[in-house]
Amino acid sequence: MDLSVPVTDDVKLHFRHRPGTESPTFLLVHGMASSAQLWDEVAGELAAAGHPVYAVDLRGHGESDSPQDGYDTPTAVADLVAACASLGLKRVVVAGHSWGGNISVRFAAENPELVAALALVDGGWLEPSAAFTSWEAFVAALRPGALDGATVDSISAYFRTIHPDWSPAAIEAAVATMRIHPDGSLSQRMTLDQHMSILRSIWNEPPAPWYPSIDVPTLLMLAIPKGALPPLADRIRTRVTNITAPLRNATLREYADSEHDLHAQRPHQVAADLLELARRSDGVGEN
Repeated sequence: MDLSVPVTDDVKLHFRHRPGTESPTFLLVHGMASSAQLWDEVAGELAAAGHPVYAVDLRGHGESDSPQDGYDTPTAVADLVAACASLGLKRVVVAGHSWGGNISVRFAAENPELVAALALVDGGWLEPSAAFTSWEAFVAALRPGALDGATVDSISAYFRTIHPDWSPAAIEAAVATMRIHPDGSLSQRMTLDQHMSILRSIWNEPPAPWYPSIDVPTLLMLAIPKGALPPLADRIRTRVTNITAPLRNATLREYADSEHDLHAQRPHQVAADLLELARRSDGVGEN
């Protein structure tokens, strides 16, 4: 079910909603330049277990409105708070991927009455100033690529090559993160300025200062890259556990031989772990 939810006088967010009768409700937050659709397989399993699910398209992403400004973590949090008020959501299990994890951390810290549990899907600990030598190096790594000449067919084939274990639905969702034109060509949904605004927010506003304000059950869902030798895996693990140490009620779950988009690559495992997290929460939800 598609929902259009006003969050300001001139901005509406699109949600992919699956109804349910069990508590708690799940709120799924995608990362930069992604969309709610990439959560579909996870959302389907959560809904099959009876839980209501709301997967959001953040502003400028998916089917949501694309205003000129507001592409930063604080605005994304404010949009989610307004959407929860419009939808009547309280005590949700919020799961955020990548930048969506950073957003979810601040959302949980500033609005404890809205959150029953928190899942950080290979994100929520993004602190690029500690990983890159400079802002310029960070931008060089994350600047969006040109899509000149790209088509649905060519990008679909490319994604199938680099993501051989993704389902056809996940490949389709990945292509849909871009704007598809009637002739089958593709373009970026966000302008370069909007994309850069998100990057600047990620650089300037790491989530760590918000950790001490969070005491709900928190699941750290960490991707260990395929082929990572034990020393590299240990460095990744140590970095994340050190950064997130102030989270008082956190559990680490590692996914070996995995990609950053865990929810697209391993939806069954991700859904199972989110359902277990829901059982760890207080179980009091309002749909």
